[in-house]
Amino acid sequence: METNPFIWPFTIGLLFISCFLIIIVSIWISGLSHIDKSRIVHSIFTRKSLLAIRETFMESLLHRKIFRKNLVLGYMHMSLAFGWFLLIVVGHIQAWNYYRSLSVPAYKAIFFRYFVTEPATTLSEKTLAACVDLLLVFILSGVMLAYFKRLNSRVFGIKKTTKLKAGDRIALTALWLIFPLRFLAESVSAGIHHNGSIVSQPTGQILSSLLPVHSLEMPLWWAYSLALTLFFVSLPVSRYMHIPVEVVLIFLRNYGIRIKKRIDGYSRIQVYSCSRCGICLDSCQMTHAEIKDTQSVYVLKHIRNKNLTDEKLFNCLLCGRCQSDCPVGLSLNDLRITQRIESTKEYNSSYEYLKNGPVEVSPQTEVIYFAGCMTHLTPAIIKSMKEIFAVARVKYWFMDEDKTSCCGRPLMQVGQYEAAKKLIGHNQERILASKANKLVVSCPICFKVFNEDYALPGITVQHHSEYLLELMVNKRLPMNKMPLRVVYHDPCELGRGSGIYHQPRLLLDEYAEVIPVKNEKETAFCCGGSLANIKIQMNERNQIRDEALEEYLSYRPDVLATACPLCKKTFAKSNKLPVHDIAEIVYMAIQEKQNLQKTEYKKEMKMEFWK
Repeated sequence: METNPFIWPFTIGLLFISCFLIIIVSIWISGLSHIDKSRIVHSIFTRKSLLAIRETFMESLLHRKIFRKNLVLGYMHMSLAFGWFLLIVVGHIQAWNYYRSLSVPAYKAIFFRYFVTEPATTLSEKTLAACVDLLLVFILSGVMLAYFKRLNSRVFGIKKTTKLKAGDRIALTALWLIFPLRFLAESVSAGIHHNGSIVSQPTGQILSSLLPVHSLEMPLWWAYSLALTLFFVSLPVSRYMHIPVEVVLIFLRNYGIRIKKRIDGYSRIQVYSCSRCGICLDSCQMTHAEIKDTQSVYVLKHIRNKNLTDEKLFNCLLCGRCQSDCPVGLSLNDLRITQRIESTKEYNSSYEYLKNGPVEVSPQTEVIYFAGCMTHLTPAIIKSMKEIFAVARVKYWFMDEDKTSCCGRPLMQVGQYEAAKKLIGHNQERILASKANKLVVSCPICFKVFNEDYALPGITVQHHSEYLLELMVNKRLPMNKMPLRVVYHDPCELGRGSGIYHQPRLLLDEYAEVIPVKNEKETAFCCGGSLANIKIQMNERNQIRDEALEEYLSYRPDVLATACPLCKKTFAKSNKLPVHDIAEIVYMAIQEKQNLQKTEYKKEMKMEFWK
């Protein structure tokens, strides 16, 4: 079989990376639970695999999420990823077509124009040769943009970029050389053998008129082979390891595998799927407080390098802004919480003072109301909810009226999982003993943990914004639109954490004028008061809060509305703008209507008297 020594570096590099990926992915998957392994086996030959292939195409090749962030950045990534993929596919088709066989060695496709020196003659050969040329130009346009991005990333919508380590620099240099070297090698071959196509042939003719192309041909093919080898060998110790691992992540995610409360194979796959693109850096509000070394991209890098400190691990709001922007869709909050659980010394308490005695609830009880710890620190919300329950004639059980037990999520966020499980078990037993079928909570932190970590079969969990909207739709609450301009602040755990964006706005819109703002819904600011950060200083929290308030104030609202007691408490401390919970605004509107009705009734009675 026709060969040449310059193919051996490429062949060795390809074998190395293939074996490495098979071994490391096998180790990671073997670290999954028995249930997760069973999910994989039962999902492979189902529609889930088709959905995973579609997602791989849309995100790993076309980079749809990055396109949404910035068109030029999206094009750059797409030209490199999708362009290289098509070049490999079309190159192999070209080799199969020429040799009339599907068992052509990979190197014959990769170095096709070295081994096939005669010009294309048939229509299929000419078409495939033209496609290869055009794909190379397409990829080279992305390479040029990548060069430029290193000089000026702001043009690509990125204000901050990550620092490259040695492995990254080697792999990046190799990647930047691969395609220019291939284009030059093919063009030089075209200048000698006239076997080029629409771009490589004219380029080859120009080069042959200016340079000694016969003496350049073999050095260029060797350089191309070595550049490929260097990329393959440096891949495992570079950021570009995410390229193959991300595909594995997409399939496992579609098979229903999720982050657990312990580090396992899937969490490691998530960590190695981070491309260190730096998009999350611009999303992080910690930079508003000049904290620039605790962002998710750095934490994942430290996990890989096994040098993560508690200072970096715990200095995070867990607001999820980075997670919403992550083009790979990594579960960044869950990864950090899992790492915190692994890194934290357990707080040993039996919580014996929490007695699970009999729960006496009336059979007519419609809902359980759980205010939550932070709501007890903002009693106006509780007062409003009680009044609304009275107006709607809702029979409810105020589960934590005596301020007994926390929901457990704050403990979980700081790594105290075993302690949180004890609180969860206590609350869970009381809720199930009530025999009620609906749980309404006022705190998004509680809402998230009740939904995700409690086993409450047959019980619907609703945040009070959802429940109040339901009462309004069922005409159990009077409507009264006040002349009030309101900016609505999406709480992190309710919005990004639980996907509830529209219900609070639909409710507010019936009682006030809701002003749309630039950073809302998925891109909404964190208030800065997060219980998840145990390292941040108060002045730093205030800087984060004030940065968010500056934007809200620019819309000149009458009120800043939120649906979280912690957000209300944090924003209210600034004294720059009246802050109310959504329940308070609803009650204010109801109260205003009731007062108006009383006034009108008195006027009618007075008129009747004078008649």
